[in-house]
Amino acid sequence: MVRPTRKVAAVSYVGPDFEPPRPPRRPLRRPLTVAVATLVPGALVGWLVWQAVGDDDGNGSAARASASAPAGRSAPSGDPDDGKERPDGGTGRSGGGEEPRTSPSAEASGPAASGPLKGKVVVVDPGHNPGNFRHPSDINRTVDIGTNRKECDTTGTASNSGYTEAEFTLDVSRRLRTALEKEGATVKFTQDGDRPWGPCIDERAEIGNKARADAVVSVHADGSAAGNRGFHVILPGPVHSGAADTRPIVAASRVLGERVAGGFLRATGTPPSNYVGGGTGIDVREDLGGLNLSTVPKVFIECGNMRDSEDSARLTSGTWRQKAAQGISEGIVSFLRG
Repeated sequence: MVRPTRKVAAVSYVGPDFEPPRPPRRPLRRPLTVAVATLVPGALVGWLVWQAVGDDDGNGSAARASASAPAGRSAPSGDPDDGKERPDGGTGRSGGGEEPRTSPSAEASGPAASGPLKGKVVVVDPGHNPGNFRHPSDINRTVDIGTNRKECDTTGTASNSGYTEAEFTLDVSRRLRTALEKEGATVKFTQDGDRPWGPCIDERAEIGNKARADAVVSVHADGSAAGNRGFHVILPGPVHSGAADTRPIVAASRVLGERVAGGFLRATGTPPSNYVGGGTGIDVREDLGGLNLSTVPKVFIECGNMRDSEDSARLTSGTWRQKAAQGISEGIVSFLRG
């Protein structure tokens, strides 16, 4: 999400080339040769898997996560799903984006495995699209969120070094998908870097609604002032206006949000926000289209402030992003298992 300065793009993984040594063939040791030939490829596969999930210097793991994301950057802008100025000096925006069509990402990512969440549907909403900056007229048009109209989406924020929120959200979301699928859940994305821009905030909500999701989590990072740090989870407030009616989901969304906040805190050790939520890590909003238009339990998580050097060091670490995804997953699992 964002505050006066905002977000941008995504990443991909490339491991070093590695050629396993071929075991020498000795006629008198044929059984040993066969055994070595069997073990070496297995060891190589294990090594490559370790490389794929291991830590990087900050952008490496994200760099592997999205080979399909378009290249290029623009100046970060504010979030569409939140336009209010706040005492922290930012807009505190948090949004999504849409286009009047169904994204391929709305389809299930793959067959669900057996596990405690088998039969459960989780929609993961990676905040912003890496290509949004190339489509200003599309993302700047307004959409109805029930209480008023807001921009379809924004580019999102970015760290001072240029690591974009869109990159971050896709990387964490993909890691989250992997964790949830291991628990047996069916996971759907609102976008996976597979469309040129969007979707708009109203379509993001619609994707979760049409999927009849048991839980929806929108992943973001904030763009507030330096010194403002920590995470917070945003819950829908009671809204009943126009197409928006959150009353049926307010209670369940609070439970989901509290479980996600608890899991995130335990897994990452990141403190709750020192500028939103009064130290609770929980914030209730009635001005976010992605929440206002949802008919299923849904929350947003701002994983940290990309404009603060301390938070940025976390957000740009592959190891930390893995912990973040695991923490969010643990919260969702706890919610869905009751």
